[in-house]
Amino acid sequence: MRITINGKDADIRLENEQTVGDVLAGLGQWLANTGHRPSGMVIDGEAVRTGSLEASFGRNIDSVKTLDILTSSLMELTAESLLNVLQDIADYEAGVFEEKQRFREQWEESSQARLLGEQIPELFSETAKTFSGEGLSPAGLRSIIEERLRELRDPAGELEKMEPLIAGVCARLEDLPLDIQTGKDARAAETIQFFSGIAGKIFRVYRVLQAGGFAGDPSGGGESSSGVPLAEHVSEFGGVLKELLAAYEQRDTVLVGDLAEYELAPRLKDLYAAIKVSAVSA
Repeated sequence: MRITINGKDADIRLENEQTVGDVLAGLGQWLANTGHRPSGMVIDGEAVRTGSLEASFGRNIDSVKTLDILTSSLMELTAESLLNVLQDIADYEAGVFEEKQRFREQWEESSQARLLGEQIPELFSETAKTFSGEGLSPAGLRSIIEERLRELRDPAGELEKMEPLIAGVCARLEDLPLDIQTGKDARAAETIQFFSGIAGKIFRVYRVLQAGGFAGDPSGGGESSSGVPLAEHVSEFGGVLKELLAAYEQRDTVLVGDLAEYELAPRLKDLYAAIKVSAVSA
């Protein structure tokens, strides 16, 4: 049996495999290590439909001349899952009350929900809450999912649009000590929340770019314009974050303010610039 992956010959030596299902099971871990998953298959030139998957898995390999395994990257599959969730939100909004009571349970059994739970667990949890009538409104959930889709489809574009947000949050971090000293607790808390959202987005975009093999991949030793490896920027920023969290938990407002102004703000600017340079040079 000739085995191809996405139409290209695969250097695969069969040993004890007896069925098509055995072959796919053996390839599962190897594909997972490449960041891809099986998304379909073609047997002897005929695409296998969902309804005939079980029968195809049971076919003896001696009865198959060619097996073409189709794969998609996890990023592609996650984007497809998010698109399906957008349709799920529309279906949820269109349902009557009795149907909504069963909607979450049915949704959690869907393929898009399972993939979302694996790849973006926090978004899976938020979606499940919405479908239970709790948490975010459908409109609020839709806005978040659309943002995540943009990050997956155009990470460099999302990174570019963040520049004014980075400048804004860094200015607020630099003002944080004064806000704390003058009793502006609400503004100080708002600054920390704003920063958390921006930092989370930077790391999400970074991971998407990294998965695409961009120049700043830590394993590849990409560097920023200053010559400092991007991995070092990420590590240092993460270290300061841990210090800030510890100071916040200990209610050490003086240290929180100092870290925000003198460590976090400049490192956030450097990290953003380093990821941006690496993305452009990819």
